[in-house]
Amino acid sequence: MTTKTLFKQYGRNVSLCTNEGIKQSYKALIQPLRYKNKMYLDGIYTEIGFNSQGHYLYIGPPDVDLTAASDGEYLSANGMNYQIDRAEKVYAGEKVFYIWAIIRTIVEENY
Repeated sequence: MTTKTLFKQYGRNVSLCTNEGIKQSYKALIQPLRYKNKMYLDGIYTEIGFNSQGHYLYIGPPDVDLTAASDGEYLSANGMNYQIDRAEKVYAGEKVFYIWAIIRTIVEENY
């Protein structure tokens, strides 16, 4: 099974967004990361809202290069927005096989 087939069959709808709107839509895998020592329970305030620091593992297609994402770009899936904390390319031989990233939920404040 190719990664393209895997994402198409098992992935969720994800959008790479900027403040101006959706840049690209595609399918990728997102799952929660669990921490033994609970060191990420506190949240922080950012310019765009409260970041609960809920960390997730992202695995996505190689043609959506999150390693080149600029400041202000974020992911959106199932009504949630995610900040891209770290992204890396995973290779099979000399070809990028998929993109791996740690992403974090962004919760916007309602006043």
